[in-house]
Amino acid sequence: MTTLRSDFLHTITERGFFNQCTDLDGLDSRLSAGTVTAYIGFDCTADSLHVGSLLPIMLLRHLQKSGHKPIVLMGGGTTRVGDPSGKDEARKLLSDDDIARNMAGIKQVFGKFLTFGDGPTDAVMVNNADWLDQINYIAFLRDFGRHFSVNRMMSFDSVKLRLEREQPLSFLEFNYMILQAYDFLELSRRLGCALQMGGSDQWGNIVNGVELGRRVDARDLFGLTVPLMTTASGAKMGKTAQGAVWLNAERLSAWDYWQFWRNTEDADVGRFLKLFTELPIDEINRLADLEGAEINEAKKILANEATRLAHGAAAAAQAAETAKRTFEEGAAADSLPTVAIPAAELTTGIPAFALFARAGLAASNGEARRLIKGGGAKINDDAVGSETDLIGTPHLKDGVIKLSAGKKRHVLIKAE
Repeated sequence: MTTLRSDFLHTITERGFFNQCTDLDGLDSRLSAGTVTAYIGFDCTADSLHVGSLLPIMLLRHLQKSGHKPIVLMGGGTTRVGDPSGKDEARKLLSDDDIARNMAGIKQVFGKFLTFGDGPTDAVMVNNADWLDQINYIAFLRDFGRHFSVNRMMSFDSVKLRLEREQPLSFLEFNYMILQAYDFLELSRRLGCALQMGGSDQWGNIVNGVELGRRVDARDLFGLTVPLMTTASGAKMGKTAQGAVWLNAERLSAWDYWQFWRNTEDADVGRFLKLFTELPIDEINRLADLEGAEINEAKKILANEATRLAHGAAAAAQAAETAKRTFEEGAAADSLPTVAIPAAELTTGIPAFALFARAGLAASNGEARRLIKGGGAKINDDAVGSETDLIGTPHLKDGVIKLSAGKKRHVLIKAE
């Protein structure tokens, strides 16, 4: 790679964000010459984003901190179609009310990572429904459809992989890349946007937008992608056995978020510190070189820094203190996740395997049984004797029952 002059490209390359660019030298020159406006799109398929979306969010944060202007594009229009990229089947079609509700939830996340306002580098949030809802189909086909080759569209991974797996691809989804390309053109016309960024699975869609801008308006546009995230063991980033790692506190507590990062695999610590914190590179390299038990200190720093960005310094500090009390001092801290169980059920007693499943410490009754048989389940820090032991009122201590799965996952049961 050539020597980079722009702060933004230097930073994201050094920290592991860079994957592909349509014209690296040209973009580097453009970024070095003045403020560049760039966007990333987020479809509204759920009422919160999860950790899998954190890489593009951090990319926008670095862009802004480097003196450029981020656009957060809400896919109020494209969510009605569904992006086929990386999917084996069509996304569930959502109602307008569902999309509006999801958009409201997603918007909460960005204010924690970006500064919004009217200044030259302040972030703005726009909704592609503002222009996609106004499209006249025949006019759109005539003016823009003629610039797209079906042969070329069939070659992009988002389409090709679906067809190779013999999975159906609807005409609705096939249109998605045209709509995304049109988004780029509209943002360029309306807000002077010159750069679209996204995950590597978006490469074909991004290239289409760059080319559409050149063909229709002779615009000089750029595209840049980041790697798709997997853990060192190959797992998809943002998913755990317990479900998605949501960014909204309403969907996942700051404590559980902190725990997710604390449980990072040893081999991922250095990479995740570069991508998901803003610690200096020299400090990250020092932490990544720690071995044995010392690597756990680096994981705590990763958890603290990542939680601080997403939930604030106070929530991060509380999660760290809760972890210290729970793991190092053996206390049942009040800020652990809690599950309310009707008092009548606790009076009768609930089989241990069923209670662990209800608490979310196992994905099913069968998994809970295996956890208990394997010796990984504890009640109030004591090993569970049998999967069918009745757990209830006699186990309450200070009004709660502490369930533990392994050394790092804990839930408090309270009577209601």
